Amino acid sequence: MNKTLLLIFVKNPEAGKVKTRLAATIGHRRALSVYKQLLQRTYNVVSPLKIDKMVCYAPEIQKDDLWDEQIFLKAQQVSGDLGAKMQAAFYQGFAAGYQSICIIGSDCYQLSTEIIEDAFDKLQQHDVVIGPSTDGGYYLLGMNRLHESFFQHKQWSTASVFADTLADINQAGLTYALLPVLTDIDTEENLKTME
Repeated sequence: MNKTLLLIFVKNPEAGKVKTRLAATIGHRRALSVYKQLLQRTYNVVSPLKIDKMVCYAPEIQKDDLWDEQIFLKAQQVSGDLGAKMQAAFYQGFAAGYQSICIIGSDCYQLSTEIIEDAFDKLQQHDVVIGPSTDGGYYLLGMNRLHESFFQHKQWSTASVFADTLADINQAGLTYALLPVLTDIDTEENLKTME
């Protein structure tokens, strides 16, 4: 068994349910179109990786979609806030015997195959790897065992998430490596990074 796992968090692509902050200025149909582009981009970036890849869906697993079941494992995100969802996904991965796990969303057009490979490489020498995003959150988080504090007492989708997670890492006395700062697509301004 491959001992490394990439978790890919996605939402079912439905108008009005995805990219709601973006939809506030460009409308739900265009926001859905952007989200489908982001899903395709994420698929293209992760497909070459020679590791196990699990797509974690909200609200429900979809069959016969972009994510071929011959290549991708599929799971459903648990209920709760983003922290609870991510913590459960990491817990299940480590319980299944994986030794290094990274998680990404499907919001970062700038993410590359090489950056994800670099993240797993960094986990050979560090306890944690984190990819900061320009909005104060992160686009990738990786670790070699579950650290529950990373997922608790956070104001998700706010500018404090990266700093608060870094404080947890430091408080636990863990070593960490940083990835390049990238931009998530959450607002109309962010769309420039997709050009």
